[in-house]
Amino acid sequence: MMLKNVLIVGIGGGMGSIARYLCQKYFYQLHPHPFPFGTFIVNIFGCFLIGIFYALSEKGNLFTPEWRIFLTTGICGGFTTFSSFAYENVTLLRASDYLYFGLYAAGSVALGIIAAFCGIALLKLL
Repeated sequence: MMLKNVLIVGIGGGMGSIARYLCQKYFYQLHPHPFPFGTFIVNIFGCFLIGIFYALSEKGNLFTPEWRIFLTTGICGGFTTFSSFAYENVTLLRASDYLYFGLYAAGSVALGIIAAFCGIALLKLL
């Protein structure tokens, strides 16, 4: 069972990581800027998705446990980028971009929590 779950998470994580890379690349090409818009948007959207997936898994058992870990730990875990988030904050601090650091750090945390709550709330309405 453990090996099966590890494979499920690994496959989902790979897919999420590829999606993250493509989104970050797209947003940077769309708007090159010192503020990491791609990672910021990916993190907020990923938090929203994980809220939806958790709400769906609680609503009438729509997902098996395997589907839940594939979507949340796998896809969302690979897609969201808090390790990149930490590195980019250090980069902003080293560049003395204190305004962007504050906006990015506080905005990612606050909006990520709000987005997860909204994902759950949206599914509870349906």
